[in-house]
Parts: sequence; structure tokens; C-alpha cells
Amino acid sequence: MTTKEKPPVKVQIRNLYKIFGSNPASVLPHVEKGLGKTELLEQHQHVLGLNDINVDVRESEITVMMGLSGSGKSTLIRHLNRLIDPTAGKVLVEDENILDFNEAQLRRLRQEKMSMVFQNFALLPHRTVLENAGMALAVRGYTQADFEDEANKWLDRVGLGGYGSQYPHQLSGGQQQRVGLARALTSNSEIMLMDEAFSALDPLIRTDMQDLLLELQAELRKTVIFISHDLDEALKLADHLVILKDGYVVQQGEPQEILLHPNDPYIVDFISDINRARVLRVRSIMERTTEPPADAAGEVDHDATLESVIAISGGDTSHAYRVMREGEQVGMLDMQALVRALVPAQAAEDGIRAGS
Repeated sequence: MTTKEKPPVKVQIRNLYKIFGSNPASVLPHVEKGLGKTELLEQHQHVLGLNDINVDVRESEITVMMGLSGSGKSTLIRHLNRLIDPTAGKVLVEDENILDFNEAQLRRLRQEKMSMVFQNFALLPHRTVLENAGMALAVRGYTQADFEDEANKWLDRVGLGGYGSQYPHQLSGGQQQRVGLARALTSNSEIMLMDEAFSALDPLIRTDMQDLLLELQAELRKTVIFISHDLDEALKLADHLVILKDGYVVQQGEPQEILLHPNDPYIVDFISDINRARVLRVRSIMERTTEPPADAAGEVDHDATLESVIAISGGDTSHAYRVMREGEQVGMLDMQALVRALVPAQAAEDGIRAGS
């Protein structure tokens, strides 16, 4: 099987530091030499927001940056459209360092290249749903007659057809966030920044919005940078996952790879309560081969969850399955390998030590 070619890099974050305080530049050398967040505050009364961040955001993928409160994730996303300027480092969009942009270039970046979906919806209360959805185009000088068809198209796509004449206060929270998403889509920007976009919503509505985003992304292939504190949400949405702690990147990569090979005790703790059967995919644990297994019990899709395979097998660990992708075999899955994958690495090591 040939390895799938990676999309080109759209946004590059290089050696990015952000220090808050009276004289950030003066304490930067201490951070570069390894001074941590707690020590910086105690010794120099400065707050370390970001510590040497290096991330590639690939075109047409969803990159999720996640961590607990204080990890630096929201600070990081605000650097990508220069709502915040760094203490040091670069942010390159299509190989141009936006830190070198003048006001006109920065305005063009925010109006045409990037759109943003906020946690608190950020709708204008005195404007109709239609006017809010078309706001990005209105700022560029288009009239309502110019953008009405485009705004209505995206309102329809997010499930708000016929709501154009309503005002934000007449909508539920979930509906308001759909307007925010429609606004970002109406702008026709290549890059969508989504800062905790669904975290203010009730769980069921939040799940609906995640499903809607994935449905739209399958068609539109935007470059999406999504901030979240919720690991389940991150694992559901991410093509590339970046986990932050105290302003630095602990681990990043394909979510399945992080689940199977955590590289830090913090990550091990972070993923310990995840329902691995529901999250892990067949493609992550299969043996890559085009040779069909002897006495195959059937076929499973490469992207199926382990939970679905367990249901198919009836829990019989003697089975093996052909793994299929677009009608062709790409591997085989042994049920015993599946069972081993359900045990977190740390738990397996603890069990070995206990039995020795």
C-alpha cells in the first residue's frame, strides 16, 4: 500500500514565545535556557504564555490545539491573526511572515484569508441573522444585495434556512453558533480559526455542531485550526493534534498515534480515561498486507472503530478480518491484536511489573 501523501503546509509556527510582563525581552534569555513557567513568575514576576512553539498546520486538515486552562492554547491561536504579537518567533502563512505585515496587509489577512469562530458567538445584536452571516463581505464593501445569496446559501447549509430576518436574541445558543459558522463560510476564507467554538453549548448540541463541521469539512477541505480543552472533541475532529501544557507542546501528531504511543506521563494521564474502543480505528492497529488471512471471518473498513469490530465479532478473539479501503485489501486485523490495543500502555506495563 502506498503511503498517503501529506497536504502542503499552510501555516508554520516557528520558535514562538510569548511572555507577559513589564519587560518580556529582558527575561526571554532565561526562558530560552530552560526556565519554566513557575520559576519565571517567582523569580522575575513575568508570566510565560508560550514556550518555543513549533507546529505545521497543513492545508485542508483540521489541526486541534488542546490543553487544560492555562496551557496557552487560546493565546496561541490569537497569534495566528496577530490579535497578539509574540515576544519572539515567526508565524508564516504560505511562507510569508505575518509579523512583517503592515496594517493594510494585516487587514487583508483578517478579512480575506482567515475567518474566526468565537466561543461566545460574537454576533452583532442589532443586525439580522442574514446581516451577521454576511458581515465579512460587508466589511469588504459589499452591499446586502451583493452578499444576500451567498449568506443565505450558507445559512441553509448550517440548518438555518428561513432565519435570515431574525435577530440573535431570538435564537438558541446552538443556532447562534451556527450563524457564526455561516459567517465564517460566507467570508470564503481559506483558513478558519475556531476558539473553543462549541464549548458553551449543551452536550447534544455540541455533538451536532461537531458532526456538522466534519460534514462540511469533508466537502470544503478548509484549513481549520480548532482550540479545545476536551479530549473527546479533539480526538473526534483532529487530523493533527497538538497537546499543550504550561505554554509548551508536550506531544503532537496523528491522534491515533498519540493514543497508542504517548511520549510523556502527562499524556498517559490525559488519555487514561478515554474509551479506546470507541476512538481507535482499525487502520491504526492492523497488519499492513494485501495477503488475505486464512479463514477470514469477514471484512471490515480501515476506518471502522474497534468498538464496531467487537460488535461484528461477537467478542470472539479467534477471528481475523480482511481490512478494506475503497474495495481493496490494505491489511488484516487479528482480534487478539485488537484486545491488546484496548489496554493503555501504562496499564500494560503496570500489569507486567505486578506479575513479575
